[in-house]
Amino acid sequence: MSGVVRLDSPAVHEFWRERHLCTLTTLRADGSPHVVPVGATLDADARLLRVTASRTSAKVRHVLAGAQRVAVCQVDGARWCTVEGMAVVRDDPESVAEAVRRYAERYRQPRPNPLRVVLEVTITRMLGSAALTGS
Repeated sequence: MSGVVRLDSPAVHEFWRERHLCTLTTLRADGSPHVVPVGATLDADARLLRVTASRTSAKVRHVLAGAQRVAVCQVDGARWCTVEGMAVVRDDPESVAEAVRRYAERYRQPRPNPLRVVLEVTITRMLGSAALTGS
């Protein structure tokens, strides 16, 4: 059983603090999905999900070209959660530093990358397994 999960759910917060890789799905110009592994961090207070990336990556190019609707999915056995939302690319030092800080807390300190930007996804919907929905 699965369904809509609540952003204020303690189970959701805990799941997004655990160290799991995710997949990010963006859309190519022809509408086909581009799916890549990423590290992602959830900021429930701001209703944002952040993914750091190189400004030259396909995922960043897709968002800059207008494919702003994205999905980020995380799976651990029978537990899963997909965040849907609208992405923007931020390259200002404060946004990038905040994304790096959060990434380092969840995963590890990322290697230096002068081309680093952050995809900020404003969350519009979250879906997940029964373990996260309370069903």
